[in-house]
Parts: sequence; C-alpha cells; structure tokens
Amino acid sequence: MERLPKVVAVVGTNASGKSALGIELAKKYNAEIISADSRQVFRGLDLGSGKVTQEEMAGIPHHLIDVREPNEFFSMADFQKMSYAAIEDIRARGRLPMIVGGTGLYVDSVLDGYLLSDKEPDLAYRAELEKLTTPQLYEMLVSLVPDVQVERNNRNRVMRMIERIHDGDTATPGKQKRYESLRLGVSWPREVVNARIDERLERRLEQGMIEEVQGLMDRGATKEFLLGLGLEYRFITQYLTGEIPDKDQMLALLATAIKQFAKRQMTWFRRNPDIVWLDMQGDFTAQACEAVEAFLRE
Repeated sequence: MERLPKVVAVVGTNASGKSALGIELAKKYNAEIISADSRQVFRGLDLGSGKVTQEEMAGIPHHLIDVREPNEFFSMADFQKMSYAAIEDIRARGRLPMIVGGTGLYVDSVLDGYLLSDKEPDLAYRAELEKLTTPQLYEMLVSLVPDVQVERNNRNRVMRMIERIHDGDTATPGKQKRYESLRLGVSWPREVVNARIDERLERRLEQGMIEEVQGLMDRGATKEFLLGLGLEYRFITQYLTGEIPDKDQMLALLATAIKQFAKRQMTWFRRNPDIVWLDMQGDFTAQACEAVEAFLRE
C-alpha cells in the first residue's frame, strides 16, 4: 500500500518555545512552516498573538500568517483548506511541510483529516449572527447543544458551530487522513510555564502591545472582533474602553487568563497518545531531531 506523504508538527502551550524549535528544525530538514494559530491569520495582530518576526523566521518561509483582515471571518474549515493547499505547494518544491502552533483543533483538522462540510455559508444568517455579542452567541449555542465544549470567548468558533447546526451539519466530523504525521510536544512544568508567561507578557507590553490594540481600534477593528479573539486582545480592549478601569487590574486578570488557557491547551494535547513529548529541561533539540530522523526514515 502506498505510504501517505509526511508532515511534522510542533505543538504546545503559550510561551513554550515551540516557534523557535520549529524554526530550528525547519533549517535542518529543509522545511517550511504552516502556522497553526487562530489569531496569527489576521494582519496587524502581531504582539498579542505572538507572531514571529521576519528576523526570527531566519529565512524560513511561513504560511497562513496575515491571510485575513481584522473583522473578517475565519474558521477551522478555512484553516484546513488553506493548509492542505500549502502542504501540497511545499511538497511540490521538494520541501518538508511542518505545522507549528497551539490551536490544537486546527492541527487535528489537518493531520487527522476531518471531513468538514463543503456547504456554502448562509451569508444572510451569518450577518444576523454578527449582530449578536459573543456572550449572546454562546448562550444561543448552549441552548442548542447543552453539553457543548468550546471556549465561550472564541467568537469565530462559537459562531461557526451555530452555523453548522443551522445548516443541519450536527454530526461529529468523520476522518480521512491525507498524511502520516509526527507530532512533537513542547511542555514545561506548570511553574515554569507560568514564569515564562509572565516574562513574555512583560516583554510584549514594553514592545507596545497596548498601543497595538489601540491602533487596531483606530483602523476600524470592531470591539466585538477584538473581544472575540480572547486573552490579550480581549482584556486590553476592555481596558481601553473603560470596562476595566485600572491597568494593573487588567494585567493581573490577563496573566491569570493566559495561564488558565495554557492549562486548557495542555489538557487538549495530553489526550492525544500520538504526541512525542520532549523533555524541555534536557537537550530537547537533539530529542526532536532524533524523532524527526526516525520518522523520515520509516
């Protein structure tokens, strides 16, 4: 039986170092990177989303970064479709496709081959949903699916789930794998992750993260769009609009929310027995290289 094409993935929590590891591996194995991050797809969301800079990319091509304007809709199905196209483009040039990111559902949609609906969206229904606040959308979804498991502040995902129900597409997606994959997991002890989150948050504030959000608002990014992004964009927007009047209070709430989100990320990834977890307090680069080389030899 013909073997499926191979794709490597590096997954992990916020502030774990997965982007840097991905770039190092891409250099060594002639790879190009597909960013699996639900916020890095939007132009102008740089510091808050942890988008790698051109300098940090070190010449490694990155895909699915800056492919949407703020306020535009982007779904898991969009990510999957664009990732499939990027993977085939990378392979056609004789290079190794590598997915790097922390949006676990996006990674799984590609590597597990979710069979998603190809129905055209009902734009009139979507326009009606856009009029609702994110909490209202979440309440609507819970009324339809009481035991739903989704981040209540992830506006795009909540809206897409409502749209699927509206379209009669309520079943759990089937799967048809297109690729053989190696998934490398980047993980630190909880106290180390929390310290890294605090350090990174302080650094990004110094680099102008609050000013970034103000600039997005000035250029027309809606409040609902920014709140729906969650974490940095949600809390800074609430601070800038006066809902959280005190900056120190906002930062404390934000730091706690990021740490809680990182915990949820790990819960998601730990459910997958196929992830090869690296010992980040050891020589994790050597471990990763050993795993990649064994995978490519198979």
